[in-house]
Amino acid sequence: MTPATPPKRVALLVISALAIFVCLFGNLGAIGLVGPDEPRYVWIARAMAETGDWITPRLYGLPWFEKPALYYWLAAIGFRLHLPAEWAARLPSAVAALAAALAVGWLGWKYYGHERGLKPSPALLAALILSTSVAAVGTARSASPDMLFSSCVTLAMACGADVCSRLGALPDANSAKPSFVPRLRGPLVLFGLFLGLGVLAKGPAAVVLAGGAIGLWALVTGQWRAAFRVAHPLAVAVFAATALPWYVVCALRNPDFLRVFLLQHNVERYLTPMFQHRQPFWFFGPITLLALIPWTALLWPVASEGLQLWKENRWRRSHGFFFACWAAFPVLFFSLSQSKLPGYILPAIPPLALLCAVGLFRTFEEQRPAALGITVIMAATCVGVGVAGRLFLRRFDWSAIPTDDGARTLHMLSYLVIGCAILTAVVLVAAGIRKNLALAAGACALWIALSVEVASWGALPLVDYFYSARPHAEFMRNDRHPDRIFAYRLSRSWMYGLAFYFRRQLPEWSPLDPQPALVLTTAEGAKKIQSLGRVGGSLDEKQAGILYVPVGAAPVSRQ
Repeated sequence: MTPATPPKRVALLVISALAIFVCLFGNLGAIGLVGPDEPRYVWIARAMAETGDWITPRLYGLPWFEKPALYYWLAAIGFRLHLPAEWAARLPSAVAALAAALAVGWLGWKYYGHERGLKPSPALLAALILSTSVAAVGTARSASPDMLFSSCVTLAMACGADVCSRLGALPDANSAKPSFVPRLRGPLVLFGLFLGLGVLAKGPAAVVLAGGAIGLWALVTGQWRAAFRVAHPLAVAVFAATALPWYVVCALRNPDFLRVFLLQHNVERYLTPMFQHRQPFWFFGPITLLALIPWTALLWPVASEGLQLWKENRWRRSHGFFFACWAAFPVLFFSLSQSKLPGYILPAIPPLALLCAVGLFRTFEEQRPAALGITVIMAATCVGVGVAGRLFLRRFDWSAIPTDDGARTLHMLSYLVIGCAILTAVVLVAAGIRKNLALAAGACALWIALSVEVASWGALPLVDYFYSARPHAEFMRNDRHPDRIFAYRLSRSWMYGLAFYFRRQLPEWSPLDPQPALVLTTAEGAKKIQSLGRVGGSLDEKQAGILYVPVGAAPVSRQ
């Protein structure tokens, strides 16, 4: 493949920057806080901002030690800056995703920048693939510590790889040989800093994942000297200075902290199914494939190159093997856990994105049939995602939301996405035939950005009614009798969401309560209230998400 001309490089750079910005930062407030975790974490962050207690996380006024404080601090800063709640809650994750993308881009430049004279290509592709993957798009828009934790581990592992390179354990694309006295102070300080931030983001799992990945690489390759140098006293000191102060102060203020956080939410969560997140051993296999969509097909050239290195016995000195150990260890480690959630293996996605970028680059450079096969699979993936999105939207009863033509517009936009997916598929196949890497990467990135933009401004604000308490709280914000609003048989997601947006916990309605009330419930709960003969007005069966059931002779009214 001939080197790309400067205009092509500039065009791909502009498209990539646009796609990354849209995927990570576009309309973070499109949907309200959803699920049981988002409103719970953000309540704690808002409470920190309002009370000034930056040490003890508190949920509804009581200490809550499920996660450390880093995410709460960053989201609380957003509240102090008077950002909208959803932006304050999700901006830390979006910035963390961008940091992880820059880190894998730097790794692509450092270790693969010399490839065939196209120095920027692996770096740019790595950042682009990570930022536009399903895993990054989803978690960058999530009010949770997951992406923050993954980004800290990614930055720490990048610094660890740099230390190994300076010691000669990893070949570096930008230096011929290590110096006699390698300068390790900078990367060691940064390694300790980022690892400490990872422990502040989600706990000791940061040390386990980084140490386990480097240890696995050292165990197989015999590079123990480099592995132990990463744990230099300087790195350990910086790590301790970063992570330990909050843990010590929080433990002094809260005697139960170490038992609840370390024992219950880390050790017991891993060793027992006490949190009811039990899944089969192979659970993270398909999750990894889904997380890399629409770039999953690139695992094919990654596996092919790994097999080739194995046959030629060159894998021990391959930097790709270091990244493979980094990607494999989180999957293996959490596959042994008795508690499994999709977000657990997020730290494995950045190194996989880097390996996929290199696989894509080399495939287009060397093998025409393989390039065409990759683009055909990617084309089918794009069309499949567009059709899946359309089928997902058909499951909702759009007549249940208070909009005039929103549903009609949404259906039109979904057909637009499918049409663009088909067009992208044609371009991808043509790029595969012509071995045009810039065209393939640019077309796929543009389609992903368009899909995310349509979802952010078209679909999510309407889906909001079915998953988030925000529109329901907004609808009842001027209720004349807020003390007579109750919940009844609602899921944990609705209870936490309503509590956040109402700024208080809604009490559970009791059939023994004789007073008029407005009860927020499910269809099943509404039927139960009807069977008791307590419905005091018309029951709107078309309400989205939850039903408003007036109980008693005088239903609660709004101004």
